[in-house]
Formats: sequence, C-alpha cells, structure tokens
Amino acid sequence: MSDLNPSAPQVPAGLRVPAISRRRMLQLSALGVGVFSAAPLLAACGSTAPQISAGGTKKGGDLVIVRANDSVDMDKTTVFSNASIWVYQQMFETLVAMTDDGQGVKPWLAESYEMSADNLSCTLKLRSGVKFHNGQPLTSADVKFSIDESSKTKGGWEFINSAIKEVTTPDDLTVVVTTKYPWAPLLADLSCPNNGIIPKDYAGKSSKEFYAAPIGTGAFMWDTWKKGDFIRLKKNPSYWQAGKPALDTVTWKVVTDDNARAIQLQGGQAQINENPPFSSLAQLKNTPNVKVDLFPSTRTDYILMNQTKTPYADVHVRRAISYAIDRAALVKNILFENGAVANSFMMPSTPYYDKNTPGIQYDMDKARAEMKLSSVPGGFKTTFLAISGDSVDSAIAQVLQASLKELGITMNIQNVDASAQHDMTTKLQYEIAHSYWTMDLADPDELVQYALDPTSGGHSFNTGYDDKDLIKLVHDAQKEFDKTKRQALYTEIQKQAADSAFLAFLFYTPFPYSQSSGVKNFKVLPTGSYHMEDVSL
Repeated sequence: MSDLNPSAPQVPAGLRVPAISRRRMLQLSALGVGVFSAAPLLAACGSTAPQISAGGTKKGGDLVIVRANDSVDMDKTTVFSNASIWVYQQMFETLVAMTDDGQGVKPWLAESYEMSADNLSCTLKLRSGVKFHNGQPLTSADVKFSIDESSKTKGGWEFINSAIKEVTTPDDLTVVVTTKYPWAPLLADLSCPNNGIIPKDYAGKSSKEFYAAPIGTGAFMWDTWKKGDFIRLKKNPSYWQAGKPALDTVTWKVVTDDNARAIQLQGGQAQINENPPFSSLAQLKNTPNVKVDLFPSTRTDYILMNQTKTPYADVHVRRAISYAIDRAALVKNILFENGAVANSFMMPSTPYYDKNTPGIQYDMDKARAEMKLSSVPGGFKTTFLAISGDSVDSAIAQVLQASLKELGITMNIQNVDASAQHDMTTKLQYEIAHSYWTMDLADPDELVQYALDPTSGGHSFNTGYDDKDLIKLVHDAQKEFDKTKRQALYTEIQKQAADSAFLAFLFYTPFPYSQSSGVKNFKVLPTGSYHMEDVSL
C-alpha cells in the first residue's frame, strides 16, 4: 500500500508525492520524495517525557510518528491503504502473526495451530484470558464472526479468504478453519490484516458505528482522529502480553512537507519520520540524535502495459520496452543507490523468490531486435499516464520516453491526479503507466494470484494479461504443500512471467525511516507494518 523519491538531474526539484490510495495493488507505502534541505533545529516541544521508575526503567511517554498521508478508514475488510493498515493493526490482532523476517507465521491470539492430515482444515487453540478493549473476553465466536465478515465483503479483501469453506467453533477457545480444497497459504492468509479479530456483531453496534471507534484486543485502543491532521491511540492497560505496551499513546501526524517532517524530528515534536526522502538520507545520518534505518521491504515498482490496447497484446512490443529500461540508472538517480534492480515481479523478501531467474534486463540491441519481430517494427505512438506532482513518476516517465524514442516509439505523457490515475488504471483506461506493490502476508500467493489470475479481481495487475498455462501453475502452487515442489512451481512462474514481459519490473526499495536516538525497539517488517507494543522511549 506512495512513491519513491529523487533529486537527480532529470528529477524536478522540490516536487512532493501526493497522497495515493490503492485497492490491493496501490498500497500507501509512502516512501517519500522531494529534495531535502538543511533545516535549523527547533526547540523541543509537544512530546511528553517518559517517567523513570526507581529501578531505572523508562515507562510511558507519548510517541509521535510524522507521515505524508492520512489514513483512509479503519474498516479492515475494505481498506487497502498502508496508512490505514499500519494504524489499525495496533488495535486488531490476528490469530497468527508474520515472523520478523517475513518468511512465515508464529502464534499470536492463537497459542497453537495444527493442520489436518488431509490438509483440508486447521485447528487453532485460542489464548485464554485475552480481552477486547471494552473488557469483553475473546472467544471463538468472535473469531468466526471476524473471518466470516471479511470473507463476505464485496470489492474488498475477500479474495484472501476465497479458499475458506467454513469456520466452526467446537468450544469457546477452539476454532476450526476448513477449506474447499488443500490450500497451502492458509496460515499466512489468517495473518493478513483483513482477518484481524473484532467482537462478534460489532459489540452491539452497526458496522459503520463500530469502525468509527473500533475495538480490538491490541496493545493500543482508539482515542482520537482529527482527519487530515492526526490519529491518536492510547495504551490498553489490560493487554494480554505482560508488561506491554510501554508507551502511553502513539500519534500518527500528517505532515505533507518533507522538510517539515525532518524539522519536527530534529526539534523533538516527533520521534519517528515514516518517509524521509532517499535524497536526504546521507545528511540525516550525520544529524545528531537522529538514526536512519533502511528496513528490507516487499516493495517492487513496475511499468504496466495494458494488453487490451493495441499494440501491447504483442509480446515482442512488451519485451522491447522492458529491454529498453536502464534500471541501474533509475536506482542510481532516483533511489540514490538505496535499492536494487528487479529481476522478478516477486521480491527477495518474499518466500519462494528465485534470485536466479534473470528477468529481462537493459539491452538496447535486444530491444531493437524485439521491435523488428513485432507487429509495429517502425514504432508507434502511445501515452504514459502519469501522476501530477509525483517526482518519481515524472522521472520514470521522462527516462522511459527518451529510451523508447530510440525504438521509434513516441511516448506522450498525460498528467492526472493520483486518484484519477488509480481509477483509470483499475478500469484499464490507459496504455502505459507506473505502479508498485507491497505484500501483506508471508506467502507469495497474495501477489501471484493478483498478478497473474485475472479472475482474482485485479485484471492481472490491471494489465489484462491472461495466460492459461501460467494460471494453471498459479493454482497448482496454491495447493502444493511440499516446499521443494512449491519452490519449483514458483520458479517456473517467475521465469514465464518475466519472459512474457506482462510487466516491466523496475526496482526493489527498502522502507526508509529516521527516528530519534531515544526510540527503542522500533522495527518495520517487510510488509511495512510494525509492533508498537515493543517500542519504548
């Protein structure tokens, strides 16, 4: 669930990424852009100092995270923006949680889980004594309601639960999830934010009333949302993990200007900056009392080509364009070397990624050869649908425009606002554009089915790509529990997808964060989420 950054010669200086929301593909990972300039330190204000106990342990305190974009909604079943997910995950917990390395799951609200011998069901035992924020005890009935609620959503996250046949509750602390067929991603699916656990029947409220002031079992409870300004959550004093959380409150404050976020961090009004521009990182690393982290992420940027439009149904055209992209130059000039060239639509931090599938890389001779084999050997005219005010999108468009000119392709650039670009790509009302993906769980299937199976609701990443052989491989991988065989399937999927050039993979980027040196134990997972119950000041 946003965009990168710049300040290379071809990047317009001072431009800022607009707020972008996306459904499934366009998540707000808000990596930040723009040119960072040195700013004077401000006097610290606006944060509460933590209290120090007699034993020397720091407790309490109010932590502020500054970010470029506000949340969209707290409804876990329909909202795809990272700016929403990363907040509501502090309230809604799942049965199992993704491991820190993003490669699997671990017990969470369920203290144990076991797959049946036929791989058609999973039995989960809930922790006893867990309570919702209103004091109501967590039971299996709440779990059934929460998963069923997400499964029946229309136009939301229901695709994650598509394999679930039913959820049953043998007793108050036992849940059995049965699938329609063997389904290897099941445990990872149960860790997805859409399957966060809420009280049965919305604790007596309507859905709309509930999500306006939501209740969960998490370390933090609902407090205040002043839309466009800030969201504040407060400590859950009855949290089931003993001694957690340490913080009294966590506030996500919207500060759209890159420099202003840096100034607030330096001045003490904020303790974490969610998205410092890559162009600013070198200077930030030399700023007193500020530390910089580049957390491994699941973000991959792509060039989309609409295969329902001529001539993008022609594989040679797509391959020519993919060969014509100098990815290493993009990494150098846009990411300031804080990233890596992509070889696959899957990313290195995702299970079953294969580093040995080379993908299509920059080679203008091969690009020209592919054009000669295409239906338009003399070139053609096309329009790149760009996002107004997004300097990364602009930089990518300008680099691509110059490269394609060498192939006889005249690429015009049409600028629209972020929401219009999202709507037009979703409706396949475009020819060529830039977008990206971040994962939400520790299994490739979320990405792979969305990218390659047009029936999953995503039009194959909004490209219209429809390859029956690849779709069969996708379905085979979903039902394969043997890890070696599953790896072989995903390796083949990555190879065939790259050869088809259904997307032009660009680069992988980390999640950049800067934080006060007084912040302890803040760690971002590969999906971009984090556990604020572990953080202290």
